[in-house]
Amino acid sequence: MADAGEILLGRFGRELLGTAQLLFLVFIMGSHILTFSVMMNTITDHGTCSIVFGVVGLVVSFIGALPRTLKKVSWLSIASFISIVAAVLTTMIAIGVQKPGTGQVDATVQTNLYHGFLAVTNIVFAYAGHVAFFGFISEMEKPRDYPKTLFMLQFTDTAMYILTAVEIYYFGGKDVASPALGSTGPIMSKVAYGIAIPTIVIAGVINGHVACKYVYVRMLRGTEHMHKRSMFSVGIWVGIAFALWTIAWIVAEAIPVFNNLLSLITALFASWFTYGLSGIFWLFLNRGRWFESPHRIAIAILNLVIVGIGGCLIEELPVRLRNNAQAH
Repeated sequence: MADAGEILLGRFGRELLGTAQLLFLVFIMGSHILTFSVMMNTITDHGTCSIVFGVVGLVVSFIGALPRTLKKVSWLSIASFISIVAAVLTTMIAIGVQKPGTGQVDATVQTNLYHGFLAVTNIVFAYAGHVAFFGFISEMEKPRDYPKTLFMLQFTDTAMYILTAVEIYYFGGKDVASPALGSTGPIMSKVAYGIAIPTIVIAGVINGHVACKYVYVRMLRGTEHMHKRSMFSVGIWVGIAFALWTIAWIVAEAIPVFNNLLSLITALFASWFTYGLSGIFWLFLNRGRWFESPHRIAIAILNLVIVGIGGCLIEELPVRLRNNAQAH
């Protein structure tokens, strides 16, 4: 992402997007540590302090981040995929059998701008994988094949999101938990979270790997240690991984409400990396052809509205976070 920023705005663009990408990834890592803590609390019936579970999540994630290449980490994605699909299917089946909210399905509800767009930002977060696209492309043997992979990803995850959301909301009603794996009874919630453990850990590790690789390359680019497996290079990698995961743990402890953390991540970073920068890249690649059709003009206006509302959320969200922290 930093290289793309350099193409757009030179050295300033490289530093701006590189720093934003790093912060975004660290916040995502923090969300996975927080999810790990929620999972452990659910499985153990709050058997110990959430901070302790957060430290356990930090240690597990740090160990998973030690390999330096995505080739080794990518194999874990298979286990992560199987894990989340199985956990979601378990939740869907359990909530379909228990039907805790059947009979009350509201197509619309009365709300305010903050809570309404809060739901929108959570949807945006679900599609926030763009920040890692360049990193994956750079390690592919045939980078030109990436659009095929991306199309398959977007098709399957959109189908999964729609089917899962409709089924869980229909049977779970308006009081669906966040994360939704906790929407079933105590036993099935434990089962679902237990199945989801690989995803909770691995997905965070992959985002953490991209963050570590960015810092590692910036520190060692142009040196003989860049591609060597020496004590110095390994020590640098371990130090970077430990530092970033420690910062992520601090973020998770500072914002202990999962929904609020997602909203903050989306308002600050995900909306830009998922939609804003994609639009800027398109404008850059299509200079001189911006107003060729009414469709392009309409899309531009819609995007400006989304960015504007997201900016308003950034002002409102810190106040909400402070109030929630005082309430707890």
